[in-house]
Amino acid sequence: MSTTKTSWPEVVGWPAAQAVTQVNTDRPDVAIEVLPSGTSVSPGFSSERVRVFFDGTGSVTATPQVG
Repeated sequence: MSTTKTSWPEVVGWPAAQAVTQVNTDRPDVAIEVLPSGTSVSPGFSSERVRVFFDGTGSVTATPQVG
């Protein structure tokens, strides 16, 4: 079983910048997209991408995950 981290539920509610730092520390091999909550994104899975959605206060609103 792989021990590679694929989601970060612990960062929900964190400031987006801090969440990006955590994801980058755990997975320096992925590209991180930081987007306002509700942003339309293109469909499709990418094993090299993590999206971080944030609200008007800059806090993460959903669990960032690979995809």
